[in-house]
Amino acid sequence: MASELCVLEAPRPAGGSALHALDASITKGGPMRGLLRGFAAITLIAAVAVAGGVISVSSQTKPAARKLDLAYLLAPPESGAAGLKFMAEEVTRRSNGSINMVFHGGTLLNKELEIMDAVKSGNVAIGTPLGAASTVFPEMGVFLTPYLVRDYQHAYAMFNGQIGKDLDETFQKKYRLKILFFYDYGFRHFWNNKRPINSPADLKGLKMRVQQGRVFADTVNGLGASAVPMPWGEVIPAAQQGVIDGADLPIVNINALKVYEVSKYASLTYHNYGPTVVVMNLDIWKSLPAAQQKLILDVGMEAQKKIREATESVDSYAKAKEILEAKGMKVNQADVASFRKVAEEKIWPQYRQQYAELW
Repeated sequence: MASELCVLEAPRPAGGSALHALDASITKGGPMRGLLRGFAAITLIAAVAVAGGVISVSSQTKPAARKLDLAYLLAPPESGAAGLKFMAEEVTRRSNGSINMVFHGGTLLNKELEIMDAVKSGNVAIGTPLGAASTVFPEMGVFLTPYLVRDYQHAYAMFNGQIGKDLDETFQKKYRLKILFFYDYGFRHFWNNKRPINSPADLKGLKMRVQQGRVFADTVNGLGASAVPMPWGEVIPAAQQGVIDGADLPIVNINALKVYEVSKYASLTYHNYGPTVVVMNLDIWKSLPAAQQKLILDVGMEAQKKIREATESVDSYAKAKEILEAKGMKVNQADVASFRKVAEEKIWPQYRQQYAELW
């Protein structure tokens, strides 16, 4: 060890003998060799630490999933709730972690108009006015005119066609909302606790709940009953307490919402087709990349199909009788022609004048 140190401490002769001595020290396993080994180890540790830091920073800077709240008034198995829950889950799954769409079925807001106010303000990303569509969006009132929409195919052709595109443009400009898709609650039928409804005369004296839109009150009053506007959340208690005698719903929701627990009669009148719409705050929509926008629209169309199938598949006398009479209700097929005649005479004229360009 002393001789090795002496070599390092000796004066450096010319001609590179000091370099020779240093090389000799390293070759013999002297202290310089140990120092270099230590330096190599430190260098390796530092490299690993840097690499680890890069990995850590990389994982930390990966964009978090964009949360999109979807508010709905009801929970599954109601038809719209089931379809929109499917949409939220599928968008989240297919987005590969870039979107977290959260479905709130009856847990976030409990009134249709509150949901739409939240979407317009951007506090909630996506929502639907459910049956109050014509109240929030008067442009949709014409489609609720009793017996104007002939059948499901007539409705689907309108809303998935040019009329739907025109409404989307209007909603973006007027309401700052993007239409994701239209869906419906099917054709509405009367249910009540007093008697079967076979003709308009049977409605006389009945207090029937209607949705909060003028066309619904005009329909029920025009056909012969007394309309009682009321949000859905109050309907079942009102029926139980005798505040109302009944209301109207499509077959799918008479069943899903357990109306059979508070009503004896379901009468197939087909008096209103119930279109509504799923909308998204326009600023939030525009903030999404094109790929995410396409994903939401594509999955929305799948949800639309599911809701339509659930609604249309049970909207017949045979199916209604099978489903509802098993739950204790009595189902009858009303004289639809007599209801249509009254609607054309008493209700159509004002709406034909108001919506002349769409009639």
